[in-house]
Amino acid sequence: MIEFDTFTWIAIFAIGSAIVNSIGIFVIYKHELWCSKIKAYFMCFAAGVLISTPLMFALPNAVEMNSAAGISALFGFLFMFFSNEVIKRKTNQKSLAFGITAVEGIGIHSFIDGLIYAVTFSASILIGFLSGLGLVIHEFAEGVITFSILIETKMDKKKAAFYAFIVAALTTPIGAFIAYPFVSGLNTSLLGLALGFVCGVLIYVSAAHLLPEARGHEKKHSTWAFLGGVALAVFIVLTKIIGG
Repeated sequence: MIEFDTFTWIAIFAIGSAIVNSIGIFVIYKHELWCSKIKAYFMCFAAGVLISTPLMFALPNAVEMNSAAGISALFGFLFMFFSNEVIKRKTNQKSLAFGITAVEGIGIHSFIDGLIYAVTFSASILIGFLSGLGLVIHEFAEGVITFSILIETKMDKKKAAFYAFIVAALTTPIGAFIAYPFVSGLNTSLLGLALGFVCGVLIYVSAAHLLPEARGHEKKHSTWAFLGGVALAVFIVLTKIIGG
C-alpha cells in the first residue's frame, strides 16, 4: 500500500467520495434510464464491503483498544436507527431511500461519512482503506438518489444537480476535515470507543440502508455483487494478515 500520512489518506478518500457522488449526479442527469439499472449493483457491492470490514477487522481492533468498544458499536447502530426515525417523522416519509429520503437527512448521512473517514484512518490505514472503499462505491448510488429526490419535488434539473452536489457530495469532505483535528488528538482508549461507534454506524448503513434498497430493486446478479464486495474485503484483510 502506498505510504501516505493519515491526513493525506483521509483527504484522498473524502474528496474521492465527493467526486464519485458528483459522477453519479452527472450520469443520472444525462442517462437516467441506464443509471437506474446499475445503481443496485453498486449498493450491493458496497454493502458487502461495509458489512465485512467491521465484523472481520475494525471491531476486533476497536475491542483491543478498549474493551467497551462493543457497547460503543451498539450505540452507533442505535444512533443511526433513531436519527433516521426522527428524520422520517419530521419529513412525513413512510419509506426511506438509503434510509433517508429527505435532503436534510442525506446531508447528515454524508457528513457522517466524513467523520467515519477521520476515525477509521486515525485508527488504522487498513481499516480506513476498507471502510473508505465501501463508502466511496456507495457514493455513486447516493448521488443518483439525491438527484432523483430533488427532481420529484418538480425542481429544475440544473438546480437539482447543483443542490444535490452541495448536500450529498460536498458535506463528506467537510465532515472529514472538521473531525480530523479532534479525532487525531484522542488517546488509544478513546479512539477505540470512537472506532466501535463507527463500526455500529457501518453495520447499520450496510444492513439497514444499502441492502434493503438494493433488494427493493432486485437485479439478476445482485447477490453476486454483494458476495463480490465480501470477497474483496476478505481478500484484502487476508493479504494484510499473511503479509504481516
